[in-house]
Amino acid sequence: MVFTASKLIQSFETNIFSELAAFKKEKQAQGTEMIDLSIGSPDLPPPKFIVDTLTKYVQAPDQYGYTLKGTKEFHEAVKLFYEKHYGVTFNPETEIVQLMGSQDGLLHLPMTIADEGDLILVPDPGYTAYEAGVKMAKAKAYPMPLLKENGFLPDLEAIPEHIAEKAKMMILNFPGNPVPALADLSFFERVVAFAKKYNIVVVHDFAYSELIFDGNKPISFLKANGAFDVGVEFNSLSKSYNMAGCRIGYMIGNAGIVSLLAKLKSNLDYGVFAPIQKAATTALLEGDEFLKENNKRYESRRNVLVEGLQEIGWNIEKPSATMFVWAEIPKDYTSKQFAFELMERAGVVVTPGNAFGPSGEGYVRIALVQSEDVLKEAVRKIRESGIFNK
Repeated sequence: MVFTASKLIQSFETNIFSELAAFKKEKQAQGTEMIDLSIGSPDLPPPKFIVDTLTKYVQAPDQYGYTLKGTKEFHEAVKLFYEKHYGVTFNPETEIVQLMGSQDGLLHLPMTIADEGDLILVPDPGYTAYEAGVKMAKAKAYPMPLLKENGFLPDLEAIPEHIAEKAKMMILNFPGNPVPALADLSFFERVVAFAKKYNIVVVHDFAYSELIFDGNKPISFLKANGAFDVGVEFNSLSKSYNMAGCRIGYMIGNAGIVSLLAKLKSNLDYGVFAPIQKAATTALLEGDEFLKENNKRYESRRNVLVEGLQEIGWNIEKPSATMFVWAEIPKDYTSKQFAFELMERAGVVVTPGNAFGPSGEGYVRIALVQSEDVLKEAVRKIRESGIFNK
């Protein structure tokens, strides 16, 4: 049989993570012990009270039918969570849609808003799913550079007026991946004003909302005055509760936008497995202490890694949030060269910054997804590699 891949599939470039995995496997075959800090997937399981809930309902014979959508109790739990943690309230009947993880919605939402050739404003560097969603909608991405001199916030005034007038959507991500920057309420209010001026739908990815350090508090985009008029916010239980494999998240915000994604979802799947919804509901209602513990764990990991690397001459700034370090690299390397040099000489796997967009050149992303002991070992291996002895 002879067949040709679609133009859409052909447009997806070879994933840098596949290249890293292949080189890692090659080094392991040579006997090199590798420490992988490239993928942002939690290394620990959910807390016992979540697992216990899941176990209980998995054994119930009446839990195996189609759910079709989020249960009322799940929607109510999200509402209570948002009121308690972010000071945001919404209608749990019309302003939320449950998702199979936030990436499910981030990939599919552009198809409900944009048509072929429409412009979507995306962060550069940004999470790779954003560009994939733009391509699936046959739209065109317009990059908003996230630069150190701007606090890694997009410069709204730098967006040409003719671009803003054509844009259908703007994607934001604070605290972000790969750049773990924070935005304040005044920035979100400027975004709302910008969106209203140019009639742009704002999409805020808030997946790392519960991993914020140094006493700072999470700020939901929906807290900004007028945010519900122009946009939506995605959130997930993947990182907050170590439930990445459960694939459960949600989008809340403007009822009209919510209804569009809900309509598309009704044609794509039959809902999240009921026991997972039960476990997620329990997490949202009873998980505050775990969230505090998990936050402290990642903050401590951040300190161990960054302070250790600073001591050997890699002058990395401490991130304020997320499970990532956005590390500026020595000037005589490209991001990809440096990432492969770390694998070759130190046996440590990180992700080149330009994998997330051109403005990521000059950086690598390091994931805090190993224990403190393993992170200390990574520092030792980098020190002994001699990369920073020049």
